[in-house]
Amino acid sequence: MTGIVWGALKDRNLELGPASDLKDDRFRHWRLARDEDNVAWLVIDKEGASANTLSADVLAELDRALEEIERDRPKGLVIRSAKKSGFIAGADITEFRGIRDPKVVEEKISEANRVVDRLDRLDIPTVAIMHGYALGGGLEIALACDRRLALPETKLGFPEVLLGLHPGLGGTVRSTFLMDPVQAMTMMLTGKSHPARRAKRMGLIDEVIEERHVLAAVKAAVSGGSKSRDRSFRDRALSSGPGRRFAAGRMRGETESKAPAEHYPAPHALIALWEEHGGDYDQMKAEEIKSFARLLVTDTAQNLIRVFFLREHMKAIGKGKTTFGHVHVVGAGAMGGEIAAWCALRGLTVTLADMKPEVLGKAIRNAHRLYEKVAKDGAKIRDAMDRLIPGINGHGIRHADIVIEAVPEKVDIKRKVYEQVEPLLKPGAILATNTSSIRLEELRGHLKDPSRFAGLHFFNPVSRMQLVEVVSHDQASEETLKKLERFTTSIDRLPAPVKSAPGFLVNRALMPYLMEGLLMLDEGTPKEVIDRAAEEFGMPMGPIELADQVGLDICLDVADMLRANLDAELPQTPAWLREKVENGELGRKTGKGLYDWKDGKVQKNDKGGSYDRGITDRLILPMLNACVTCYRTGVIDDLDTLDGAMIFGTGFAPFRGGPIKYAHDRRITDVIASLKRLEKQHGARFAPDPGWPDLERASLNEEGTPVPRAETEEA
Repeated sequence: MTGIVWGALKDRNLELGPASDLKDDRFRHWRLARDEDNVAWLVIDKEGASANTLSADVLAELDRALEEIERDRPKGLVIRSAKKSGFIAGADITEFRGIRDPKVVEEKISEANRVVDRLDRLDIPTVAIMHGYALGGGLEIALACDRRLALPETKLGFPEVLLGLHPGLGGTVRSTFLMDPVQAMTMMLTGKSHPARRAKRMGLIDEVIEERHVLAAVKAAVSGGSKSRDRSFRDRALSSGPGRRFAAGRMRGETESKAPAEHYPAPHALIALWEEHGGDYDQMKAEEIKSFARLLVTDTAQNLIRVFFLREHMKAIGKGKTTFGHVHVVGAGAMGGEIAAWCALRGLTVTLADMKPEVLGKAIRNAHRLYEKVAKDGAKIRDAMDRLIPGINGHGIRHADIVIEAVPEKVDIKRKVYEQVEPLLKPGAILATNTSSIRLEELRGHLKDPSRFAGLHFFNPVSRMQLVEVVSHDQASEETLKKLERFTTSIDRLPAPVKSAPGFLVNRALMPYLMEGLLMLDEGTPKEVIDRAAEEFGMPMGPIELADQVGLDICLDVADMLRANLDAELPQTPAWLREKVENGELGRKTGKGLYDWKDGKVQKNDKGGSYDRGITDRLILPMLNACVTCYRTGVIDDLDTLDGAMIFGTGFAPFRGGPIKYAHDRRITDVIASLKRLEKQHGARFAPDPGWPDLERASLNEEGTPVPRAETEEA
């Protein structure tokens, strides 16, 4: 049994040490062995998981393993992972959900810290060998070792802030004492991960090594003994009381502009922790535990943890291998060009077609600029450009596994494309439309095989917006839809299955938000005030700026389409909006719209003026009302996916957990009453959807998802 287990680990092409003294009968998640030089190898391989995470039982086993190591006193200790995916991806987030008592959190995190401190106190040389991802708690385990060695592809970071937290296993103090404290704080405040070579320059790791050199590197590290780093004069100065106060002041100002303390307390708590206790190792470590416990029980942290699981839920929708290797995109405009560029970056062969050579040329130039920002690595940029093949003849159609149509939002233009494309499709290939709002029933009319036709609605910009709506119609086959969901996941986007309907989900819900903002502007409310009300609620940008970003012509087309096809009322389009569109004042893309734009950046006047909750409700509640309509009418049949789609497709305030979660937290009775009040004041467009009472009769499970009361009673 022992030889078989160790042999399986060796088959993964990772150097994990010898098999001679392997002990696996006491551990489910770890393997402990001793090599010929009397160096202990402690290998993590979490049972039943594709990636290692630190759960309570994993840490309890680590504690037992460290006890054995203390007793047997090997010459040194090596910690590494047997997973191909990486070292340790952080804490097991499932254990954070639903906890509301900070004392319980403090007890749990104190116990976890005791185990990590035990590793830190070992009086033998300790070495962490990292590959893949070393994040959060995994990086904190590595920081407790004397030396940290990483393979070139390793990514290291503290993403806790994205969950409304900061490191809680000693990471705040160990990182700020190990490296430049400002760099360490920046790393924790942003949540960004860094490649191994940059991490070495920062002082976070000691060496970057190739897999074939692991054994030699371990011998050198162990023979070198424990290593302590002499802090530079600059580090000592920044860690002094005056230095911390000065640096913390600047950090606080920059952080507030991006993550207001009212909505995102974690980065501000981290700054305060370092500013107040950064000069005292033991005190800062003790205060880190208390601060972590206070943060974990906040609504922000619990909602951001919910968002993490919403992302995992949507990834699972597209779980499975895709057979797509070649994508053909018709239309090299802003959307088609970026869809093609993104697919090529993700490793697919892409042919991009357009009737105008100058449009193709612009798309290729934009793709190169995108790759310089995203890929950065010269070889990756070159390879992606090699996979992106422009042309005006459409020869790629015959070889493509999927053809994505991204031509203007006109039914007759799209139908002409399908007439030309469908006869050229190879057997089994899929034809997908990137339409943002047109019902697929209007587009499929002349298709010979509508079962292989569906919607694949990307959001602009494709490189940043994670959501893709996978749009079905009653003649689309289940196989087609499943293939599109898997394809979406394979290019690192999140699929949201929706049914064909005017505007689908996201545009149907977003348009009332945009149009209400324009109507308030028409009433005389300053645009800066309208946008600030939305932004202070937590939206990434207000409706006026968003309309300019999307394009006033597109907003007008979608609004007209929805108004013509929906039973529900929408705000009337102000006459001046049509005049702006006719005059070519379309927003960001023309340099002038509702705002002026310079070099792609909005030019705002910092106008004063207060606003009351009524403005915020006029913007946000119609969005919630439309979401309930979409759920009631079956446009989307899963509330988790609905919340996720609105967060990842519109930027709906992540710290609120999604529109449905926000409605429950606010209390649905209050939402209904507020809609009725607005209906009396402003008209029938605010009438509460008939679906609200069903949500009102539901409760929330610990994941924050509404559960019908009948199911709750059965449980």
